[in-house]
Amino acid sequence: MIFKRGLYVGRFQPFHKGHLEAIRWILSQVEELIIVIGSAQYSHDLENPFKAGERFTMIRRALDEAQIPRGRYEIIAVPDLHVHALWVAHVISYTPKFEVVFTNEPLTRRLFLEYGRFAVRQIPFFKRDIYSATEIRRRILQGEDWEKLVPISVAEYIKEIDGVGRIQDLVKSDKPSL
Repeated sequence: MIFKRGLYVGRFQPFHKGHLEAIRWILSQVEELIIVIGSAQYSHDLENPFKAGERFTMIRRALDEAQIPRGRYEIIAVPDLHVHALWVAHVISYTPKFEVVFTNEPLTRRLFLEYGRFAVRQIPFFKRDIYSATEIRRRILQGEDWEKLVPISVAEYIKEIDGVGRIQDLVKSDKPSL
């Protein structure tokens, strides 16, 4: 079944090849996709090092690199609400109408199912053991190869904004002063 418009929520810290493959797969299920940058208000910490605008740029550049037409998707930043019972309505208030939600995150799945207005579908995992933002941030901190886990345009952008330096500095700022 092909849906008119679907929703895909992620933090994209950073956007990686697993996200790209998920989007390609979702686009085989929908005519249009709303990509929600979740936790939009967070940045400059080890779990969320990148600003919402930087994540938007990563996604846009990666999808352009993959030759995915801009008319097939929209990217919308949504800040966290921190009240689970209201979160789905909060997301709806930021986005165009959609019919189906694509997620593998258990809480997101549960909240949309309980809301009752949307189909909820799982996404096949694409090399989840390595295509993980947590793994990419870990590799950056350890000085290991991380660039092959993200689209070329994302690696270039992370270097352009000194994202590696930012992540390394965040570790230093988390250590207690002497």
